[in-house]
Amino acid sequence: MTDNDVAVVRPKQRSSGAPPGPAAAAPSPGPDRARRRNGGSIRSRERWAALSFLSPWLIGLLAITIGPMIASFYLSFTDYSLGYGEWVGGENYARMLDDPRLANAIKVTAVYTFVSVPLQLAAALLLAIVLDRGLRGMAFYRSIFYLPSLLGGSVAIAIMWRQVFGTEGLVNQVLAIFGIQGEGWVSHPDYALGTLIILHVWTFGSPMIIFLAGLRQIPTMYYEAAAIDGAGVLRRFWSVTLPLLTPIIFFNLVLQIINSFQSFTQAFIISSGKGGPADSTMFLTLYLYDQGFTQFDMGYASAIAWLLLAIIAIFTALNFLMSKFWVFYGDND
Repeated sequence: MTDNDVAVVRPKQRSSGAPPGPAAAAPSPGPDRARRRNGGSIRSRERWAALSFLSPWLIGLLAITIGPMIASFYLSFTDYSLGYGEWVGGENYARMLDDPRLANAIKVTAVYTFVSVPLQLAAALLLAIVLDRGLRGMAFYRSIFYLPSLLGGSVAIAIMWRQVFGTEGLVNQVLAIFGIQGEGWVSHPDYALGTLIILHVWTFGSPMIIFLAGLRQIPTMYYEAAAIDGAGVLRRFWSVTLPLLTPIIFFNLVLQIINSFQSFTQAFIISSGKGGPADSTMFLTLYLYDQGFTQFDMGYASAIAWLLLAIIAIFTALNFLMSKFWVFYGDND
């Protein structure tokens, strides 16, 4: 090799040791992708099926609940009456401050609620404890005691109640046997509200059934342990039954307070829609009805409706805030 000759040496490429093979082909759509696609279509069909079954409820929620709530909230800022109304801002709410009949309606409703609800729950709990003893014919007694809750809010029962507490009613006939001259209970301002409270207490069936279900969930070993320690009947009730039943009491309390604030039919029928005598049975709901459908002041009636909603919301929130001090749950430390 001469100096002019140039030798070119190229380095060998290192082999990986694997024999050469064909180039990797692109992944073809396999069964996994097909299953995912089919699964997505199945979920989509299930979603649409669920929406179709829920659609009646959703339509009712929008058309019967949310829609009217939005409309009434708007009307509460107007003087709407019989198809005509102008925007008045907060005048309807300011008018509430100078309305003595509204203040009386709030007072009557509050007295009715805070007297009748505790009495009703006490009666319901007492009967639930009696029925929890395992009486013969339990199903029959449960049905009989639950019946007033089904009928108590009806027009027929309200008419019957007016007759029972009327001047010539059953109550005065019983009193006459003992030589007592009865009053016209539903027509006397001092007693008319009391007759409605008695009617509300009489409809104890629904909370009684809930109390009975709660009593059945209390383990008997707690009563056995208390009896071994020498606890009597009242001590077992106070130290075992009542604490373990507080979640049920709380549930019934919230429901019954809401229901009592919304009471309308009984007062309307007994007072012939006037809230009398002397506005002694003028519930807030009845005053709302009077303003909206008798005076045709729909704007003010809508404002009263939102006031009622605010009152119910406040008392419900207070119940939940206070529940942590007296409601016992099994998972509490």
